[in-house]
Amino acid sequence: MAKKEDSSVEAKLRALYDLQLIDSRVDEIRNVRGELPLEVEDLADDVLGLKTRMDKLKTDLETINFEIGAKKNLIEEAKALIKKYTEQQKNVRNSREFNSITKELEFQELEIQLAEKNIKEFKAKIDQKKTVISETKERLSERDAHLKHKKSELNAILAETEKEEKALLEESLKYQGKIEERLVKAYARIRNNVKNGLAVVPIERGASGGSFFTIPPQVQVEIASRKKIITDEHSGRILVDPALAEEESEKMHKMFAKL
Repeated sequence: MAKKEDSSVEAKLRALYDLQLIDSRVDEIRNVRGELPLEVEDLADDVLGLKTRMDKLKTDLETINFEIGAKKNLIEEAKALIKKYTEQQKNVRNSREFNSITKELEFQELEIQLAEKNIKEFKAKIDQKKTVISETKERLSERDAHLKHKKSELNAILAETEKEEKALLEESLKYQGKIEERLVKAYARIRNNVKNGLAVVPIERGASGGSFFTIPPQVQVEIASRKKIITDEHSGRILVDPALAEEESEKMHKMFAKL
């Protein structure tokens, strides 16, 4: 019966270490991508924002040009009225009519002056808008080119790794199915709490992988016996002996090569 129990624990340790190797390979793939997906997303947001700004600036220009057109029409109408009132002034019958027409002429002259002032201000706004449009267009072109480059870079990485990552994730689920739920939960908890997501590590030079704390010789013997699951008292990681780790690494590397 003892031998069956030993074999069961060893099988669990091997499955846990295999799961770790699979998940670590997924981590490596994702590290290669790094911040690239977020960078592409941020660049796409920048480009969209700049395009929206360009559209607004162009709309503003159209509005200003419309206003200039309206002021020019007002000037023409005022000039026509001035001409009309000037003719009427020649035929006035009394000083009251003369003064009334004079006030109308003065009003139309003021309308023309105000409209010309407005047109001048509008033209200054147009020059300002055109400068901003030119700067925005240049920045948009630069960001768009950068986005295309980063998208191409990301697509190249995805083309290389997407298929392998998908296959690895399927294998990860498959291996989790070989391990009892409480151990999978413990593994996931440790993996989330430790550096580099390493929840199952081999002993290296008398210490747990990635740690400087020495493991007592008696504990190392227990780990090598594979009779129970032992965790590192400092990091909480599950420990396996170097021989088991090497055997499983060779086996999993062969599997990775086929993916």
